[in-house]
Amino acid sequence: MLTGVTRPEPPPTGDERPMLAVWLDYQRATLLVKCEGLDGAALGSRAVPPSALSLLGLVRHMTLVEWSWFDHVFAGSPSPEPISTVDDIDADFNDIDPDRAAADLELFGHQCEVSRSIAAAAEDLDILSVSTERTTVSLRWIMIHMIEEYARHNGHADLLREQIDGAVGE
Repeated sequence: MLTGVTRPEPPPTGDERPMLAVWLDYQRATLLVKCEGLDGAALGSRAVPPSALSLLGLVRHMTLVEWSWFDHVFAGSPSPEPISTVDDIDADFNDIDPDRAAADLELFGHQCEVSRSIAAAAEDLDILSVSTERTTVSLRWIMIHMIEEYARHNGHADLLREQIDGAVGE
């Protein structure tokens, strides 16, 4: 289903803003690498019972997290959730449909592009979020938090992928 994923190589030195951007893109791409070559059924499999985690659920979750922090909190956009959690707060993990896997991966890619655009349009990393729904945070905080969020979930993705087909690696 998904093939040819490339990850940017973070440089060992550089200015903070481009460094944060490349590390965030590296983490985004790592999640996709873990999904590479799998069909919808494998992406949707809950490979570590009794956990409800699946690779597709992680992709859907990170789509929602991208929207939440960049589009909703930072930019204050009125755009609706890309994955509705009105009826189920965990719909990103629970409402898995293997036949919708390609569409979910496409939605993830789109939401990442929206996030990149929002971050690129900000004058600097100290710009504060528009929404104060949770708390006021800077773009720097959001980017660091997103790197942490991806790194944690990419660890889950490592285990899920190994259970699915034995594939291991970065």
